[in-house]
Amino acid sequence: MKTLASILFSLLSLSLFGQNSVCFQIENNPNQDEPALNIFTKYIDVYGCSIYAEANVPDEKVLHAAAIWAELIDNNEDGIIDDPELLTRLQNSKAMMPIFQSEDSPNMEFFFENYEGEGVAAILWQQEIDPNNPGRWGYDATVEEILHTINYVGHVQIYPEAFSIQPNSSLMSEAMDIARGGQFLNIPNNYPEEAWYHYDDFTCDYECMMIEYMYWAIVSWMGILDDPQTCDGIFNEWETCTPELFMNTDVAMFNLITDPQYKLPQLAPDGNYCSIVLSTKKELSENDIRVYPNPANTSIFFSGLNNAYYQIFNSNGELIFEGTSKKDNNFIDTSNFSEGVYIIRSGNQSKSFVIQK
Repeated sequence: MKTLASILFSLLSLSLFGQNSVCFQIENNPNQDEPALNIFTKYIDVYGCSIYAEANVPDEKVLHAAAIWAELIDNNEDGIIDDPELLTRLQNSKAMMPIFQSEDSPNMEFFFENYEGEGVAAILWQQEIDPNNPGRWGYDATVEEILHTINYVGHVQIYPEAFSIQPNSSLMSEAMDIARGGQFLNIPNNYPEEAWYHYDDFTCDYECMMIEYMYWAIVSWMGILDDPQTCDGIFNEWETCTPELFMNTDVAMFNLITDPQYKLPQLAPDGNYCSIVLSTKKELSENDIRVYPNPANTSIFFSGLNNAYYQIFNSNGELIFEGTSKKDNNFIDTSNFSEGVYIIRSGNQSKSFVIQK
């Protein structure tokens, strides 16, 4: 059993030696019976969303993807998801990030031939993942591809008035038309001189341009692009590479992505995710929380905790229940809980669950 002192010592050691601290565990693929998913051997559950990877993808890269996903939906890393509605949408859509060994992987074609879900909007190859340079252009595509997935599967669907990606459909479509110097349903031969977003990939249609635009805006404001090498490297596509340039140039999009009602991530992920709750009560005795059933209506049973102190928080971050688990058997009466998303937390482990009435 890990004591609190050993956890803190581990974190200190990781910070001293420059390695990332990621409090997720790689598991065996629990969905081997699904044709599109049985090609993956590695799996991580990130608040009900999934990271899948082929066997030859290094563990540290799989963990890095999980940490980035968690940081983007729990941006202040307090163990409480920033936007419960977004989490519900991602969970219901079975949002996931597939990681393949390379673009030549035969499993990639097999995956797309057999996948019939709605939770995939991007993929990763292991050679474009660099845990030492999280999100840095030319080094690590993890932030970009996971943002694409969370944005497309989540934000575009739950906030269509803000982020719908069809022409003339949203605040973001209006902002992008300004950023491109006009509305172009097809790539123009030359963008107007006043444009600061001028992506010229002819395989990328208007909707694709919108998702790319959303990514550039978010990471510009986060400061991920703010270095001379990156600014020079992306200038042919995106000019407002610093937070100041973006804020002062793309006013419409800046106002949109910083509007608190949409709860978009504002802080750059660093590849470290380990939300630890310091408690004087008995610590976590096992390294996993499993909630059954999920969704629940009258009661839930959770396993994986042994005589451990736990807390349950509602979507507003308010503590509504606490107790101590029983060995291998614990039921919680949820009949008085309101309908919605909750987080059960013990030590450094958290798991979301849904109450339906």
